[in-house]
Amino acid sequence: MSDLSNSRQDVLPLAFHVTYWNSLGWKDPYSLEAATQRQAAYSARFGDSAYTPEMVVDGRKSFVGSNRAAGEKAIRSAQASDATSVAVSGKRAGGTLSIDVGAGSGSAQVLLVGYDREHITAVGRGENSGRALKEANIVRSVQSIGQWNGATLKLHPEVPAGERAAVLVQAPDGSIIGAARVDYGTP
Repeated sequence: MSDLSNSRQDVLPLAFHVTYWNSLGWKDPYSLEAATQRQAAYSARFGDSAYTPEMVVDGRKSFVGSNRAAGEKAIRSAQASDATSVAVSGKRAGGTLSIDVGAGSGSAQVLLVGYDREHITAVGRGENSGRALKEANIVRSVQSIGQWNGATLKLHPEVPAGERAAVLVQAPDGSIIGAARVDYGTP
């Protein structure tokens, strides 16, 4: 994930940390119930069980997240796809954000995702005990901020938890039809 987030500005990788490993002696400080629910919805959609590390590209393709070749192939396929793409942009203005979702066809939920760019996490117990994990684009919050019905949409939510924010436009089937990093005006 670190390599992908640092080398590909055309990709918006987000690490959704799940909660179901927290009962094994070490609680992931970045785990979110919303991430666990999101993965369960994808598992149902793809007809498989939940596992980690899992990577989902554009809400359309799922595979083992450590498989770099599968990741690159899925990203190339998503970029070449003629699937519906909705223009999305966002900018921070003080304590609020200005989000614009362009016109298109269909309907979708607009999600605001707060994330931190990087953390080094010392693991005290479990499979990774004693390791320091370098983690990137760690999701800190996920919230629905509106419904998009194909018409241009302007939203002004408060700045979410996390150092940065992204907007996802997610169709009812779970596919991502629009996404953007929110411009915070800093590098």
